[in-house]
Amino acid sequence: MTKAELITKIAEDAGISKIAASAALISFMDGVTKALKKKDGKVTLVGFGTFSKVRRKARKGRNPQTGDPIKIKACNVVKFRAGKKLKESV
Repeated sequence: MTKAELITKIAEDAGISKIAASAALISFMDGVTKALKKKDGKVTLVGFGTFSKVRRKARKGRNPQTGDPIKIKACNVVKFRAGKKLKESV
């Protein structure tokens, strides 16, 4: 499902315009992004799942074309863990 398809679905289900549904989706995405930027960023949607920020340590890897060893820097990544209702429905 694409972002446009999701906006259409939200508009139909809520009985609102696509512009309002788009604004709501953008607001949701901005809220999740701002929450994850915080030090211990975490967003929990009961029944759906949890978005959390995890720190990956620096590590060594290999260039797949040449086989040369390379250094991979430490970074933050977003992790999603599905909630109970989502797991059961899928």
